[in-house]
Amino acid sequence: MDNWIILGTLAAYKLMLLGVGLWASNRNKSESDFFLGGRGLGPWVAGLSYAASTSSAWVLLGVSGFIYTTGLSALWMIPGILMGYVVVWVWLGPRIRAETEARGHVTMTDYMAAGAKGAMRKAIALWSALLVLFCFIFYIAAQFGAAAIAFESQFGLGHFESVAIGAAVILIYSLMGGFWAVSVTDTIQGALMAIIAIALPVAALLAAGGPGEVIATLSASEPSAFLSWTGERPAFLFLGFAMGIASIGLGTFGQPHLIARLMAVKDDAARKRGFAIAMGWAVIVYAGMSTLALSGRALLGGGQEGEAMFYTLAAELFPPVLAGLVIAAVLSAVMSTVDSLLIATSAAVAHDMGVARAMPGREVLISRVVMTALCVLAVVLAMTLPASIFSRVLFSWSALGAAFGPILFARVAGVEPKPAAILLAITAGFFTTVLFYIYGQIGGDSLLARLAALPGDPFERIFPWLVPLILVFTWRQSRRAELSPDS
Repeated sequence: MDNWIILGTLAAYKLMLLGVGLWASNRNKSESDFFLGGRGLGPWVAGLSYAASTSSAWVLLGVSGFIYTTGLSALWMIPGILMGYVVVWVWLGPRIRAETEARGHVTMTDYMAAGAKGAMRKAIALWSALLVLFCFIFYIAAQFGAAAIAFESQFGLGHFESVAIGAAVILIYSLMGGFWAVSVTDTIQGALMAIIAIALPVAALLAAGGPGEVIATLSASEPSAFLSWTGERPAFLFLGFAMGIASIGLGTFGQPHLIARLMAVKDDAARKRGFAIAMGWAVIVYAGMSTLALSGRALLGGGQEGEAMFYTLAAELFPPVLAGLVIAAVLSAVMSTVDSLLIATSAAVAHDMGVARAMPGREVLISRVVMTALCVLAVVLAMTLPASIFSRVLFSWSALGAAFGPILFARVAGVEPKPAAILLAITAGFFTTVLFYIYGQIGGDSLLARLAALPGDPFERIFPWLVPLILVFTWRQSRRAELSPDS
């Protein structure tokens, strides 16, 4: 009976989102409408949809699970993540919004390649689009994995059935299409995530006896390293660990689906208010997941799988209807990222690769075909390459951040890199991340393997930024390109 209540709650919620998506999809009149909502996002939609898209199931399941497993030292990631919000909205935001509007840019790649011409510009666009396609397949697969955990834990379905159901729900919703549909529904989903990020941690904290009792229980039952801010690591290892997990925020600067929110916000006043909304949301959600993780460790001990702890506490602390809302919140987190990724990937194929120019008037059809193909590939990946939500998302997050972030930094700073420097920077940032990721997975006694295996993965997240950053700031044009619609 409880499962039917949960299923009914989920069904009602998803029907509401489909209704919103249907309403919003009617506003698509042009390519700019479909990929950027006609650049008309207000502060609440821009702020909440950005926050929901950047966090996804990773913050509800991955972050809470990481803190639950690692202890207080895991909290060093949060300042870096919050600083990412500040840099994106306060420093990158003003110039990117103004310049992309003036030049009619539709994608982040348009902005990166604005100073290039002819064949070199096409090469930058094609290479960027291919990397977006590759990385977002991993990213979407991670979100499908999160949805599968929900269905497995609540309905006893097998892993394949769980992944397939999650993918089908997301695909049907996303095929309704359009940036407006994605952004409006992401706003609703972001609000629901914030409510759950308050309600569930408070319930867990009260069940554990309050803050004092949580600390007392953990002090008595856990190793001393769990409550140590350094994890009792030696100074050098702690510094690398803290810098590594804090530098997760670096990935924010190269995500096409997040930069699209800055391009789509309607004016600078809306950007400023959107930043305050997004930042407030982030503080609430990350504080809530930290509280949930520590309270959950006090209640459940250390035997629980980190990424399933969220569901276990929801089932134990809430009645079925509320438990259904909690699961809906997680699936909302999944959808708020996947629909944005599908739009961004469709833009990469239809606009950046020039497919839409070969079939004028069929941009929406091309985007839907791409969405469907991408979902199928992501399902295959989720079934054949098992990995935790946390690590799979962070690989693609870090790779795109290192590939694109330094170029955005250079152009916002007034530096116009030479086209060859842009192409090399994208390649260096991406493949350096891949190199350290692979060596971190296979291990061994080589120097690269030892560096890649350092706690916190500092070399996977920080070092790949250095080479592209040097390239774009030193190998540049003699002057900044003038702002013009056709440059």
